[in-house]
Amino acid sequence: MFDDLQTRFDLYCERTGPEFWSEPVNALTNLAFVMAGLWGLYATRRRGKDAFSELLCWWVVAIGVGSFLFHTFATQLTMWADILPIAGFTLAYTLFNLRRFMDLSWLSSLVAFVAFYAVAGVLTALVPDWLRDASNGSTGYLPPFLALFLFGLLVLRSGHPAGWYNLAAAGIFLGSVSFRALDPHACETMPLGTHFLWHTLNGLLLGVLLAAVARYGAAGDARLARPPIQSAG
Repeated sequence: MFDDLQTRFDLYCERTGPEFWSEPVNALTNLAFVMAGLWGLYATRRRGKDAFSELLCWWVVAIGVGSFLFHTFATQLTMWADILPIAGFTLAYTLFNLRRFMDLSWLSSLVAFVAFYAVAGVLTALVPDWLRDASNGSTGYLPPFLALFLFGLLVLRSGHPAGWYNLAAAGIFLGSVSFRALDPHACETMPLGTHFLWHTLNGLLLGVLLAAVARYGAAGDARLARPPIQSAG
């Protein structure tokens, strides 16, 4: 089992061999995540936010660290260090939308959370193999995109401006996932590949989401962020 975890991958154009620095640009562009997370931490602490908000910021830093490990060691073990922080942040930010921006109770939030990811999981499983292969496995990121888009609309519908941040992040995600999908097809004309742009744009995406956390993310901010109801007459 341990030997399986040490299996090496060669998944991206830039990688030229099994050495640690075989993907220097892909590895170093993970600084975009670390910078976004540390900026978010500074912004949330400056505004006096709480533990849930700060946890999201540290999670973004962990995404950068995990992805750096994968693009240097490139093993089965470090692949999980790459995948798990991304999945964890996606789930946590969905709950943040439901609890902090939509001001739902924990019970309502959990029901909506489970229902959404059940449907998103089924939709992802239904993606045909040819599309999954043609997109370099990028269809696996369908749930995060749907979460940003759908909950962005729902947060806006609830009257909270943080929904715009979700929708902006969804737009950026369309660009970043396109570069991830293009990477194996660009190797002949662009040996560096395009995966580094996936990192760079996703760093921007996460910075946008953390900006919403810093500005509107404290418990009770949901009511304050909504415009007051104007009485007739």
